[in-house]
Amino acid sequence: MIFLYQPKLEKDIRCPLEYGLDLFGGKWKSRIICVLAEQKVLRYSILRREMTNITDAVLASALKELIADGIIQRRQYNEIPLRVEYSLTQKGLSVVPILRGICRWAGAYHKNTGTATLPQCKKCDYGEKTE
Repeated sequence: MIFLYQPKLEKDIRCPLEYGLDLFGGKWKSRIICVLAEQKVLRYSILRREMTNITDAVLASALKELIADGIIQRRQYNEIPLRVEYSLTQKGLSVVPILRGICRWAGAYHKNTGTATLPQCKKCDYGEKTE
């Protein structure tokens, strides 16, 4: 029996910006979307490895929310061993240019001094200045 994530409280979203930030905001949801945009289709273990520094509980919860919101699709193959793959839906793909735009904007104002840049971040051209 599969149970989908059910939030404890009703969301109080009053404008489109709040809706968007609820769907893809935060540290992990945007990273998951970017990793799947780069890799197309991933199994859970590979997605977790690509994410770096995320716990199983947090990844599972974020995936459930993204699936419930129609951003990610989960495809299960009835094989032995069981195979499950995650990919972006059309709705999820439509978010990618928005996240890349935010990344470019942030890159103009935030100088990343660390060497731990995620590989998918290089697709954003975040080093370019925005006018």
